[in-house]
Amino acid sequence: MRIGLGSDHVGFLLKERVRAHCGTRGIPVSDFGAYSETPTDYPDIAVVVGEAVRQGAVDRAVLVCGTGLGMAIAASKLPGVYAAPVCDVETARSARASNNTQIITLGARNVPADLACAIVDAWLHTEFRGGRSARKVAKIAAIERRYLQGTQVDWQSRSWAC
Repeated sequence: MRIGLGSDHVGFLLKERVRAHCGTRGIPVSDFGAYSETPTDYPDIAVVVGEAVRQGAVDRAVLVCGTGLGMAIAASKLPGVYAAPVCDVETARSARASNNTQIITLGARNVPADLACAIVDAWLHTEFRGGRSARKVAKIAAIERRYLQGTQVDWQSRSWAC
């Protein structure tokens, strides 16, 4: 499995710790930046890493910014990309097992380096379980396809079946 890594300037040091950790585990990594603490806008990194996931250049990815929230929002804008902000091991497992995420995001301001490495390990060693979760993930994909086709959900009816 090859993973992608990316961060803005705020997440740079934590990304470097995750990269080193993956290296000790023998996990191949593609680093998409930032490469220093020089100010970098997180959407610029998120879109490049998300596209690498979409195109199959990497199997999964970890993005790091101040809170993990901006990276998750930006990466999830790409069709077919599921990114989730994670700040504990159990949520990391759930993000993969239940939601089939290809990307997790970490907050450098709220996730210590040792915990970040444990989160990455748990997430990488968890597989999508399918079953009931597959039906729900398929509904998310159907919503996305509908919007990509230019059809919006009628929110006033308060129901929409995928």
